[in-house]
Amino acid sequence: MFRISRLQQMLQLFPWAAFDRAVQEHRGDRHCKGFDSRDHLLAMTYAQLSDAGSLRQLEHSFNQHVRQHYHLRTGLVKRSTLADANCHRDPQIFAQTAAALMQCLGSRVRRERAFMLFLLDSTSISLRGRGFEWTAPSATRTPGLKLHLMFDAYNQRPVHQSITAANVNDVSEGRKLRIERGATYVFDKGYCDYGWWSRFSEVGARLVTRAKTNAALRLVQQLPIDPANASTIISDRIERFAFRSNRGGHRNRYTGHVRRVEVARPGKEPLMLVTNDLDSPAAEIAHLYKQRWQIELFFKWIKQHLSVKRFLGRSENAVRIQLLIALIVYLLVQLYKAKHGLTATLWHVLAQIRGGLMQPLEPEESPWKRRRRHLAQVAALQHQLL
Repeated sequence: MFRISRLQQMLQLFPWAAFDRAVQEHRGDRHCKGFDSRDHLLAMTYAQLSDAGSLRQLEHSFNQHVRQHYHLRTGLVKRSTLADANCHRDPQIFAQTAAALMQCLGSRVRRERAFMLFLLDSTSISLRGRGFEWTAPSATRTPGLKLHLMFDAYNQRPVHQSITAANVNDVSEGRKLRIERGATYVFDKGYCDYGWWSRFSEVGARLVTRAKTNAALRLVQQLPIDPANASTIISDRIERFAFRSNRGGHRNRYTGHVRRVEVARPGKEPLMLVTNDLDSPAAEIAHLYKQRWQIELFFKWIKQHLSVKRFLGRSENAVRIQLLIALIVYLLVQLYKAKHGLTATLWHVLAQIRGGLMQPLEPEESPWKRRRRHLAQVAALQHQLL
């Protein structure tokens, strides 16, 4: 009797309809003679879950499980064919698939303000050595790519991603995001753009960020500090921008008031936080900015537990595809954990999946057998009562 593998069980959660639409839209199977987009996705997903370090290792490992290929609707993998696919297939296919998975995870997210905390940040993917000459040269940046992310802090899921050259400013990608009413956005000094900040107030969203040391602000009102937070909050002030334009002549479109909260840090310089929220307690503003550490932990997690440092191809196309597949696998593991109600950490769930990736699962009990067992238990209970 055939039993599905752990990999096939995970792929049952995959949004295949969205994937097929992306393939058709970007003509992913054009000129394809056998190794189509589905085969490509399966091979790269297996590479991430099995932690394959090279195309040769992936080829030998995947091709050992020939009996599972038919049920996965795929075939043998050849490293030369996979290398060509990584080099030429459009990465937007996998980017749209990742976006569809993000929507699957967020389908039950509550829309109250307290549950809409979005963190913005980016991380650099270092690419050095032979074959990575295409990376944009920069005097101040490590050669490679940059992964920009918007992260839902309360639901522990990425909600938007983009991959750019390493010398692209964070705020350039931040301006492209759609701002949701009632949401809170937390980001660092890399997203400093007063004109962009004004959009948050116009939409009705809250922002919390760090102020630059050369920000020209004038005091409007000094707010009292709660004695319970006097050891943490140094000052709390409502201010406004002193000038309507900067030295470069660019007009400052932020005409409203901002709030600057100075937070003490043991052994370090105080944090100067800026927000457009003029009413919430200062301790809440400090706590919100502290939540930004969660996106740093996310970047650390994927770099430690997924293959985003060793690449199976050295072209820009291959690197982008592998980064997107890493995000897809992270989302799949989260879906798998939620689907089966697992209470273990995400790392333990990933280790469990890797340990039995191609092993057949125990067959599930059929519905009629479950009903028969239930009726037998009811009959036994009634007999005891009699």
